[in-house]
Amino acid sequence: MFQKIYWTGRKLAGGFRRDFLLPIGPTIYGLRRFWQDFDTYQKFSETKLEYRRIYPIVHDWTMTTPIDPVYLYQDAWAFEHIVRERPEHHVDVGSHHKYVVLLSKIVPVTMVDIRPLTTPVNTLHFQSGSILDLPFQDGSIPSVSSMCVIEHIGLGRYGDPLDPNGTEKALAELKRIVTRGGNLYLSVPLDDENRIYFNAHRAFREDYLLSLFKPFRIMDRKYIFDGIFGDELRSGFGVGCYWLRNDGP
Repeated sequence: MFQKIYWTGRKLAGGFRRDFLLPIGPTIYGLRRFWQDFDTYQKFSETKLEYRRIYPIVHDWTMTTPIDPVYLYQDAWAFEHIVRERPEHHVDVGSHHKYVVLLSKIVPVTMVDIRPLTTPVNTLHFQSGSILDLPFQDGSIPSVSSMCVIEHIGLGRYGDPLDPNGTEKALAELKRIVTRGGNLYLSVPLDDENRIYFNAHRAFREDYLLSLFKPFRIMDRKYIFDGIFGDELRSGFGVGCYWLRNDGP
């Protein structure tokens, strides 16, 4: 009866669909079901429900649990490697706060971001800073991660300065602070050609990324294509997860 009708939508990021406004059909259906449930619950409850305290949540009636596979897989992958390595100190630059906070419960972590956290966590040290000018000396950090970050740099999305070479400069700065023998964990969008999806992110051919990683050595790499996590580099848009080790002089 209620069709999934969208006000507007378009394809972005190599085929990922983004719908900018809520779907009309499911919203109408959800509100109808909400009021039906409200009336039914009111009949069963001895406590009178107050209209001024209603809080309609109408998009959670789903057959499966909604999950973003990229963040699920990449964060779990990096988390597992870092915990196994057990560094004395780990620095994360700009990754998702949930991943960083959970990691800080096991490993001493400093989080660096241009946007301060509004909610403090007792196990996590936060330090304001830019990925283009990290507040650490050369070769001073044994373990560094930056998950789904460097592809945004230079596009202005997060208030950073516009720069066509922002990703390359950010990666060079991350490499600069890693100790010899230290580890760097990255995730980066991949595509068949180097492309700019302005102002969301960039995506890269893997051979181009590998040239930027040098002289770091790849310890492990995994890929996420169409929600599948595995060892295969495929055609089209996806995400690469890279564990790099500084074997340089």
